[in-house]
Amino acid sequence: MAAKPGSAPVTYSPNLGQKTRPPIFKDNDLDWVRPDGRGFHQCRPAFFRTGAVNSASGSAYAELGSTKVIVSVFGPRESKKAMMYSDTGRLNCNFSYTTFATPVRGQGSDHKEFSSMLHKALEGAIMLETFPKTTVDVFALVLESGGSDLPVVISCASLALADAGIMMYDLVAAVSVSCLGKNLVIDPVLEEESYQDGSLMLTCMPSRNEVTQLTFTGEWSTPDINEAMQLCLDACSKLGKVMRTCLKEAASASQE
Repeated sequence: MAAKPGSAPVTYSPNLGQKTRPPIFKDNDLDWVRPDGRGFHQCRPAFFRTGAVNSASGSAYAELGSTKVIVSVFGPRESKKAMMYSDTGRLNCNFSYTTFATPVRGQGSDHKEFSSMLHKALEGAIMLETFPKTTVDVFALVLESGGSDLPVVISCASLALADAGIMMYDLVAAVSVSCLGKNLVIDPVLEEESYQDGSLMLTCMPSRNEVTQLTFTGEWSTPDINEAMQLCLDACSKLGKVMRTCLKEAASASQE
């Protein structure tokens, strides 16, 4: 167990820049606030726990606001005979939603696309050469979709890989930003994602300050992209500390 009973989720936020941005809406909506009351540059409290699935080689559970995910890792195990020989290991990722995860029963995002993005975000952080001719399988399941599902899954999967003893260069932390009018909103919830003008997700290895994946949709100006990336990098650095604390607590608990 990485978190002691009764421990509270840890929140983290990027450093705010000097300049201020105009409000999203004008006239009658000058007092607009986020659905959960956070500031535009404030992330949700983060809770992580490893060892959530006893039958897996490694696993982790993550909860950020109403977004709840669980990731299981199996392997390394021998690759199928049909696969070509490889001096490096293989990583398989599967992303899925429970039927009750979304407000509309059975309505989930493109699983194949998210599975591919999960693979791309994690692959650069794993030392694949340490387990040749074998495969590591990562199964991510969204229990409750509350917004920013993919970034939460990526961070949780990174912890699950570490819990499984997979050799990695560093943990992978992921954060997303939504563009709402003229404002940038970090770690958006489901309601904010539904009317965003654009979204940007950044995954990185905080200790090495290396980006493993950067994706964005919608129309973005160059200054907004730069600011959003800086917000994500700063938030990933702080999220990485929360994740490392989780692993340290799990190691300490196992020795007791």
